[in-house]
Amino acid sequence: MNDEITTPGAAASDGTDVSRRRFLRVATTTGAAVVLSTAAGVPAVSASQAGVHGAGGAGEKKLRVYVLVVDGLRPDEITPDTTPHLYTLRAEGTNFPQARALPVMETLPNHVMMMTGVRPDRSGVPANDVYDRAEGAVRTLDRPSDIRVPTLLERVAETGRVSGSVLSKEYLYTIFGERASVRWEPEPLIPITDHAPDLATKLALSAMVAETDPDLVFVNLGDVDRVGHADLTGTSLGLLRAGALSATDAYVGRFVDELRSSGRWESSVVMVIADHSMDWSHGHKVISLQAPLEADAALAGRIAIAQNGGADLLTFTGPEADRAAAVARMREIALATPGVLSVHRPGSLRLAPDCADLVVYCKAGWRFSDPTPISNPIPGNHGHPATEPIPFFIAGGHPRVRKGAMSSAPATTVDVAPTVGELLGLPPIEGGYDGDVRREALFSRGG
Repeated sequence: MNDEITTPGAAASDGTDVSRRRFLRVATTTGAAVVLSTAAGVPAVSASQAGVHGAGGAGEKKLRVYVLVVDGLRPDEITPDTTPHLYTLRAEGTNFPQARALPVMETLPNHVMMMTGVRPDRSGVPANDVYDRAEGAVRTLDRPSDIRVPTLLERVAETGRVSGSVLSKEYLYTIFGERASVRWEPEPLIPITDHAPDLATKLALSAMVAETDPDLVFVNLGDVDRVGHADLTGTSLGLLRAGALSATDAYVGRFVDELRSSGRWESSVVMVIADHSMDWSHGHKVISLQAPLEADAALAGRIAIAQNGGADLLTFTGPEADRAAAVARMREIALATPGVLSVHRPGSLRLAPDCADLVVYCKAGWRFSDPTPISNPIPGNHGHPATEPIPFFIAGGHPRVRKGAMSSAPATTVDVAPTVGELLGLPPIEGGYDGDVRREALFSRGG
C-alpha cells in the first residue's frame, strides 16, 4: 500500500502560500519507492478515475495527454534497429519530419516553449544561461520566477484536473517549480550531469500514472542528451550514444505497454518530441571569443559572455553611451573568428532584447568554449542551427489521433502547448499563442 504524508510548508516556489504539503510514497515494480509531492488541497487524483468525461462532454471519450521529451534526440536516430519502439510509435501516429527546435536551441527555452506556447521574448527564458544585468553576473535561468507567463501545468490544474511533471534534470524541476498538481523531484541525481537516470524517471512516470492518473503529464528523459554530450565517438561511431538510445527507447516501449495493459491506451495521446538535437566537434574546432574581445581596447573588461554550447550570448557591460559602437565592434570581431557561422540581434530571433546585445552561432562541427579554450571540454553540444532538426510525432489510441500520417508542416516546440490546449479544451493564453495547433495530427471532436 502507498503512504501519504502531510508536512508543514512555507511559500511555494511560485510565490503562493502553501500551509501544508502532501507527499505520496508509491511502490514500484522494482520494490523501490517513488516520492511524489503536491500542495494540500490540490487534487492529486484525476477525475478520470471517477469516470468523468473529457473536455468535449459526455459524448467524447476521456482523454489523457503524455508529452514525452527525449532530450537531445536527433530525427535520424530513430531507426528500426536502434529505437524500434519509437520507430513503431512514430509510424502508428502522425509524423512531422520537418520539425525544428527554436532559438536558442537549448533545454530550458524549448521546454518552456512547449509548456507555454510562446516564444522567449514573451516567456522570459531565451537560453540556458544569460548575463543577468540586474545581478551583474551570468546565471542559469532555473528559477520559477524566470517564466513570465502561465504554463499548461498550472492552467490544467486550475480547471480541477490533474497535471503531472516528471523531469529528469534538476534545473527543469526547479524552473517549473510547483506548477504541476503532482510532481516528482529527480533522484538519484548523477554527479556532474545533475540529472536522474532514465530508469528512475520511467519508474516515477509509471508510479505517477498508476497512483494519480493525471490528465496531462510532462516528461523529460535526459540520458540521451547527457550521454551524447560526453560521447567522444559522437563524430563517428557514437557508441555511448547508441547504448543510451536503445535503453531509453526500451523505457518508452514499456510505458506504452503499461498504457495498453491498464486500459488507458484507448484514451491516450502520446506526443514525442525533442528539445533540440546534438552536434559533435573535435578538440581543434573550439571557439573562444573572450580573448579576442578582451584584446580590443574599447571592450576590455566590459564584456560578459554567457556560453550555451553552440551559441554565445554577448553583453556589453560598459556605459550606455558606448554601447552602439561597442556592439558594432563585437560583431566585427566575432564574424572574423574561425568557426563562427553568424551573428544576430536578440530581437531578430524572438529573444528578449535585454538577454544580450548579440547572439553568436557556431558552424556545424564546432563549439564555443568561454571564457577559456578549456572551459567547455565536452564534444557534444547544441544551441546552434545545426541542432534545430528534432523528432516530433503524435501517437496514441485515442480516436482523435490520425494514424499512419505524415505532415510536411514546419512544426516546432512552441506548437506543443496550443495542440495540448486544444485537446484538453483550454483557451489560448492572454495575447494568444505564438505556436499553432497541429491539426494535421488530429481528427475533429467527435470525428
